[in-house]
Amino acid sequence: MQIIDLSMPIEEGHFRWPVSRGKKGDFSTGDLFEVSSLTTTCHGFTHIDAPCHMVPGGATMSDLDLTKVVGKACVIDISDVSPNEEITANRIATAADHLQSGEIALFRSCWDEQRDWLTQSYWRDAPYLSAQACHWLLNRRPSAIAFDFPQDWTIRRLLDGEVRPIEEHVSHHILLRNNIILIEYLRGVRQITTTTTTLCALPINLPHADGAPARVVAIQQNDV
Repeated sequence: MQIIDLSMPIEEGHFRWPVSRGKKGDFSTGDLFEVSSLTTTCHGFTHIDAPCHMVPGGATMSDLDLTKVVGKACVIDISDVSPNEEITANRIATAADHLQSGEIALFRSCWDEQRDWLTQSYWRDAPYLSAQACHWLLNRRPSAIAFDFPQDWTIRRLLDGEVRPIEEHVSHHILLRNNIILIEYLRGVRQITTTTTTLCALPINLPHADGAPARVVAIQQNDV
């Protein structure tokens, strides 16, 4: 069995997501133990969105059925994507024809190889989904969708403090608002070379939250 870690490390110094780490205790001064602490956003690095992130009164992380984020994943290969490319419904239909209802849709854009996720260009130059592509995905009824690129064009506008109307945040408006769970900001998806895999995207158990950090791995069975 091969376990492929698809998660971003939660590190200090990211320009978009502040991280504060602390430590209580010090072995060098004779303390019996050391205890680290962490403060950061629930929507930074690799994480899962709950519907209430964008839907007033929507389902929270407490309502998440873990079978939606653990199981068979259909790999959607768009690794030849270009910067600032709008990903159309026709493009998705070709790449994700094998996606079945109830499966996790796992994008393999390999965008982290084109732009460094520690820089603004990761967002400003990113490919993005069209509304029609989101409707195509919604009609297939996946249990969740996992992205390795910033999937909404509007995300780049947030860097300038501009909050666009909800309808323009197409994956959140069309998918999340219809209870399709979003798994965001994966990296290293090129390591998955098959058309399907087993994905495990477990968020930390944070009751009633609108999102939570997650350790996301793909589990592949090696041939005997």
